[in-house]
Amino acid sequence: MRFNANILPIAALALSGANMVTAGPIAYGICQTGCNTVAVACYAGAGFTFGTVVAAAAAPAAILACNSALGTCSAACATVALFAPTP
Repeated sequence: MRFNANILPIAALALSGANMVTAGPIAYGICQTGCNTVAVACYAGAGFTFGTVVAAAAAPAAILACNSALGTCSAACATVALFAPTP
């Protein structure tokens, strides 16, 4: 295989425009863990065990509120923590 010297400036130019990855998968995992911890506490405060109640219209209002809060928290993690810089 023969190395083409003309490709070197093109490759250098292409790589100079590349940005470093700053997504935060660690921050996202920590954020999701926090959301789930709060959801478990919310369920316990309502007298239920997280993961054992079927989310249906007949579920108690407290459980529906816990599920809604968990969804909001998880969405916030996806929009904020995934883009946080990670050292």
